[in-house]
Amino acid sequence: MKKILTSESVNIGHPDKTCDTIADAFLDEALRQDKNAQMAVECSIKNNKLFVYGEATTSAKIDYDKIAREVLSEVGYCVPFEIIKEISQQSPDINQAVVKEKLRANDQGIVFGYATDETPEFLPLPIVLAHKIMKKYEAFRKESEDFFSDAKCQVSVVYEDDTPVSIETILISVSHSEACQDLERRIKENVLLPILEDYKKFVNSPIKFIINPSGRFTIWGSFGDSGTVGRKIVVDTYGGAAKVGGGCFSSKNATKVDRSGAYYARYVAKNLVHAGLCKRCEIEVSYGIGLEHPLSININTFGTETRPLKEIYEVVKRNFDFSPDNIIKELDLLRPIYKQTACYGHFSNPNYPWEAFKKLS
Repeated sequence: MKKILTSESVNIGHPDKTCDTIADAFLDEALRQDKNAQMAVECSIKNNKLFVYGEATTSAKIDYDKIAREVLSEVGYCVPFEIIKEISQQSPDINQAVVKEKLRANDQGIVFGYATDETPEFLPLPIVLAHKIMKKYEAFRKESEDFFSDAKCQVSVVYEDDTPVSIETILISVSHSEACQDLERRIKENVLLPILEDYKKFVNSPIKFIINPSGRFTIWGSFGDSGTVGRKIVVDTYGGAAKVGGGCFSSKNATKVDRSGAYYARYVAKNLVHAGLCKRCEIEVSYGIGLEHPLSININTFGTETRPLKEIYEVVKRNFDFSPDNIIKELDLLRPIYKQTACYGHFSNPNYPWEAFKKLS
């Protein structure tokens, strides 16, 4: 059966991603000073106003304004920002349910992890390509005064029998100066074609390139749109190839299973595929607030398993522990590693601990 799967990536100048990056920078600073910090400080942005709000229970002294302005400078804003803050401590009702001898889940929720053997990253090809294009654009735009950090990319790939066979369409929109000339050629030659060099086997027919279909993109970032933490959860995960639980990652410390549970589910799914037990794997895990262990674990291998599914469940039971306390310890999540995850996907960097390989018994 033939189908087309499209996935999207957005750059740090997109207002939603700017907010994700600022929120995870807050989290990193809290963890530098206090590894047990309970954080969920988010933000929203519009024009030259940044709204910072949420909960923080920590001994850390966090200069929210300084951190936010540093990220805004990285993004490329040259105007002064007004920063409005509304931050309180985490509800003591939640805190007493979570912080015990063994840490418990900070909320109820359903999380998903996914892996496929179709790329070396164990991720679907469309999302891998979209993120790589955005990374390449970010490097390119920093070398030119004509391009800014707000950008989006979509990649459409043709699949036959669930195997990627060809790249059909690449759509990219990039912000630019009024004086920018020859934009389409420059983006194609400096961003798109260099990435495609490593994917020639998927170029079986002319790719349709769509570059800045709106014609103009000179008003960018928070002056052309608004942004909020957690509005790009499909970009952050599997590009639409697998389910998402609904909770975002950025701003949340590791007791929030929306984040840590999803990271661990990805870790397990990737290791099952890497071990050759299946070609594709999606794992669903459900949690309840204040509970030490998950309520349910469901494994879907889409008929690609090489061993009976019952045996795969037994492998998971022997090798993995989905309790929040273990996840935090096994993946060493009480450290400042989160700002770097905010752009280009939470599962695309081999240095992340949840991307590691584990020898299975």
